[in-house]
Amino acid sequence: MKPLLPAITKPADLAPLDLSALTALAAELRQVIIDTVSRNGGHLAPSLGVVELSIALCKVFDFSKDKLIWDVGHQAYAYKLLTGRLKEFKTLRTMGGLSGFPKPCESPYDHFAVGHSSTSISAGLGMAMARDLAGRNNKVVAVIGDGSMTAGLAFEGLNQAGHMDRDLIVILNDNEMSISPNVGALSAFLSRKMSSRFMQQFKKSTEQILRQMMPDFSQDIVEYLRRSESSFRSFVTPGMLFEALHFEYLGPIDGHDLAAMVDVLEQVKELEGPILVHVLTKKGKGYVPAEQNPTYFHGVGCFEPETGEALKHGGCLLPTYTEVFGDTLCRLARRNSSIVAITAAMPEGTGLACFAKQYPDRFVDVGICEQHAVTFAAGLATQGYRPVVAIYSTFLQRSYDQVVHDVCLQNLPVLFCLDRGGLVGEDGPTHHGAFDLAYLRHIPNLVLMAPKDEPELQRMLATALELSGPAAIRYPRGVGPGAPVFDDSRPIPPIPLGQGEFLRDGDDCADCCIIALGSRVYPALEAAQLLAQEGIGCAVLNPRFVKPLPEAMLVEAAARWPRLLIVEEGTRLGGFSSAVLECLADRGVLCRAGSPRIKRLGLPDRFVEHGPQKALRQHLGLDKAGIAAAVRALVQDADEPPAAS
Repeated sequence: MKPLLPAITKPADLAPLDLSALTALAAELRQVIIDTVSRNGGHLAPSLGVVELSIALCKVFDFSKDKLIWDVGHQAYAYKLLTGRLKEFKTLRTMGGLSGFPKPCESPYDHFAVGHSSTSISAGLGMAMARDLAGRNNKVVAVIGDGSMTAGLAFEGLNQAGHMDRDLIVILNDNEMSISPNVGALSAFLSRKMSSRFMQQFKKSTEQILRQMMPDFSQDIVEYLRRSESSFRSFVTPGMLFEALHFEYLGPIDGHDLAAMVDVLEQVKELEGPILVHVLTKKGKGYVPAEQNPTYFHGVGCFEPETGEALKHGGCLLPTYTEVFGDTLCRLARRNSSIVAITAAMPEGTGLACFAKQYPDRFVDVGICEQHAVTFAAGLATQGYRPVVAIYSTFLQRSYDQVVHDVCLQNLPVLFCLDRGGLVGEDGPTHHGAFDLAYLRHIPNLVLMAPKDEPELQRMLATALELSGPAAIRYPRGVGPGAPVFDDSRPIPPIPLGQGEFLRDGDDCADCCIIALGSRVYPALEAAQLLAQEGIGCAVLNPRFVKPLPEAMLVEAAARWPRLLIVEEGTRLGGFSSAVLECLADRGVLCRAGSPRIKRLGLPDRFVEHGPQKALRQHLGLDKAGIAAAVRALVQDADEPPAAS
């Protein structure tokens, strides 16, 4: 049979395909997704699980005018292929290539950018209201799943959608709930019969007739019939919750049964009002390794497609910062029974899987509920416990008010461990930890640290757990420089609060001082060594603390060196380098005669696109070559290099 996918340039091309052709198309989609992700890495299991759902949606709806929001967007690989991006799909998650998430500037069929979870219902409701105000008649479909329904934002959207009673279709992609085949089949039968267009009209007509015949008792009878139907359906389906929110509930439906999915969506398309379609799918469907281990293949690196075995590049055996954090926290918890670890649906990603296994009574996964996680931690802290909230930097943004109001305002000893601080790579702008330093450093009572290597991360954990108030540690994705860690035979010494360190100093370092934070310290040292060969002497200061700053050392650096280069892997607007400038200005350094010339390297005032971490750092001038170039420009009184702008 001739391949079908190359001829699919838009969803409308699916219209003439029959069931057998659609089934063959599903197999082609899976093969392309597996082959591409095996080379590029990506979110494999979620996208494999919604292949049939994607086909059915594109078969039934016209997404040149209808609107579709994926939640979370990493489920959308098949949709990308069905909307004319087959030729570009080999560039998925590569620098300059297709994004791993829906992106409106990438395709007119991507209607909303989605990288963080649980936004689809609220966004869809906004689109539905805009449609109604403009007098249009298009459909709005929100596909939510993969844990997104655990977040409060999803239920806020459901609540408002039910209240507004607008025409909105929500598809709950349920890949975890286990329902037996008989019950599932009966539920699907009941939903189709009770919620068909004919049945909806029949119920409305019956209500009208009852009101005309028995005006005194009609409302009581109607309510009784509604409750009877609802009670019966809720007995065999989980629809009671959604119907309480004024959604018409259909399901559960087998999300891999193409004929059933097309049939149900055709009916749903003709209905009005808020509707929720409950679809059962299997993560990793069609690829045995992903079906057997959906957690690993949720977001995976390069692998051998025949076996699913991970491909090791460069033979690197160094532990990641995530692993060092998890192992060290377990070690500290053995000696401190008040430590409680909290994560928001990311026990493996944040390194807490080992803690969960060793200390199940002191481990809590709250689901995708970052706001709840922070306030929950605050409650624990009021009762004498030491909660450690392990979370990706970009996800902590979602709980900013709770950090300020519930933790820092009360000066509670909650520790935030921010994984993926800085550039994360192929997941791109929705996941880069670009803003944490800027949005945390101005909050009163909070201590903010960034380690240069693995043992310094350990020491910062020990430091934070001795404080009487809140603290945050941010560290990058991936492996560190390989510095030897403190093993069980050696105690982990804390770091005095606000104390930095000169790592390179002396008479041969007279030209410039590089003040580098966190992951940029080692590249700064390498740049200094490179420059030394050219006769340019550079000192290197590792501040360790963003708050409180090592102010005395910064003032000393400004007095001793004619040039300062400040380097961070975070936004320059309000970030670490801004803090250094504020410190020097407040101490009167910048207004003195002979004050140093200062340049800053960091992330620019724009959202950085996706690409390998190494390539992004090179492009932005944050690697050793970029740092060295910036020093040369300082020494030569040249303009800042374009790469750093």
